[in-house]
Amino acid sequence: MFIQTKAGENATELEFFPGQTVYEDGPMSFTREDAEQKSPLACRLYEIEGVTAVTLKKESVAVSKMAAADWARLRTEIFGAIVKHFQSGDPVVTTISDDEMPGEFDAEIIDQIEDLLATRIVPAVTQSGGDVAFHSYKAGKLYLKFQGPAFSMLTGIQNMLRHYIPEITAVLDYREALPKPGLTTPEGIAIRKLLEEKVNPSIAAHGGRISLVDLHKNRAYVRLDGGCQGCGMADVTLKQGVAVEIQKLVPSITEVLDITDHADGTNPYYQPSR
Repeated sequence: MFIQTKAGENATELEFFPGQTVYEDGPMSFTREDAEQKSPLACRLYEIEGVTAVTLKKESVAVSKMAAADWARLRTEIFGAIVKHFQSGDPVVTTISDDEMPGEFDAEIIDQIEDLLATRIVPAVTQSGGDVAFHSYKAGKLYLKFQGPAFSMLTGIQNMLRHYIPEITAVLDYREALPKPGLTTPEGIAIRKLLEEKVNPSIAAHGGRISLVDLHKNRAYVRLDGGCQGCGMADVTLKQGVAVEIQKLVPSITEVLDITDHADGTNPYYQPSR
C-alpha cells in the first residue's frame, strides 16, 4: 500500500491518503474513548503516543499530534498502523448511531458552508494573517479550525454564515466537539466562570481569549486563542496571571498546562515551578 500525505490546516495536523476509500460517510471525528467502541482504525492510531485527534474522511485520514511530538517518528508509526489495519480486514467503523450520522440535507449545507468559506470568509481572514477551515457539521452546529487572529473574528464569521445558512445554530472551534468530563465538575465550572468573568474581559481588547479545555486530576489544561495565540507574552500571562488565579481559586490544581498550537512555533508547554 502506497500512502501519500498532505499538510493539514496547521503544523500539528497531517492528512494520510491510502489510495482507497477510507470512510464513505466521512468526515467523522472520533475521540479516544469513541474509537475504542466505534472505529478499529481510529483505535489503532490512538495507540500511537503523541496522537491527539483522528478524523476519518472519504479518501483520507486526518491525524493531529501533540505540539511537542515529532512528525518524523509519528509518520512512520501512522503509516504502519494504517497498512496493518487494511491488511487485517477489520472494518474502519463498526457502530455509529443514527443521531451521529449526517442528516438528509447535511451534504448540501456543507457545500454551502465550504463555498462561503472559500469565497468570502477565508480571503477576509487571511488579510489579518489568520486562517479558518471547515472541520465538521452536525445538528446545526458548525465546527471550524481557527488559526492565528481568525478566532478573534468569530462573531463576524458566525453572523455571515448564519445570514446565508439559517440552519446553522452555532459556530464553534472544532475542539469543542471533543468530550471534556472535567468541565462539568464543580472545579471546572468555577474555573470557567473565572475565565469568562475576570480573565477574558481584560484581554478582549487585544483580541485574545483563554479557554479551559479540561481538568484531569491535579492538572488544568487551557488554550489561548485569537491575539493570545503565538503572543510573546503568553507565558507571562499564564505564569503571573491565569495560573495564579486558577490555583488561588482551586488549590488542588498544581499544574496549568497550555496546549495551544502557537503560530510562532515555540514550545507552548508551561509547568509552574514547585
